[in-house]
Amino acid sequence: MIDQDHCVYIKKSNDKFAILSLYVDDILIAGNDKEFVIAIKGWLSTSFDMKDMGEADYILGVKIKRDRSKKLLALSQENYIQKILERFHMSSCKPVYTPISKNKTLSLNMYPKNPQEQKEMSNVPYSSAVGVLCML
Repeated sequence: MIDQDHCVYIKKSNDKFAILSLYVDDILIAGNDKEFVIAIKGWLSTSFDMKDMGEADYILGVKIKRDRSKKLLALSQENYIQKILERFHMSSCKPVYTPISKNKTLSLNMYPKNPQEQKEMSNVPYSSAVGVLCML
């Protein structure tokens, strides 16, 4: 087990290793030796009721892309981001490097000053938008 994350386990044997990631009832196992990973799955299945779903394409909203010929592994949250943009009616927005202009400063003058402005701002789901961004 990794001290910083109690849901990630590492098994090493000589030059072989496997990383097991556990989230509720989902397990993702990756390693540098296929037979070693198969042996770990076999050992786990003697202690737990499990079902091997084969190679993972998605895990927790993250798409897994592989190119074994080039020994590449890529992770993508594109679908998750697209859902967020749709949720906040921003699917046609244009990407930018920073969400605010470089020389722009925020001040108390921008705070809603009257009940009408406060009502308008109550329709802006700022805390929800920031919350989903923290999940990225």
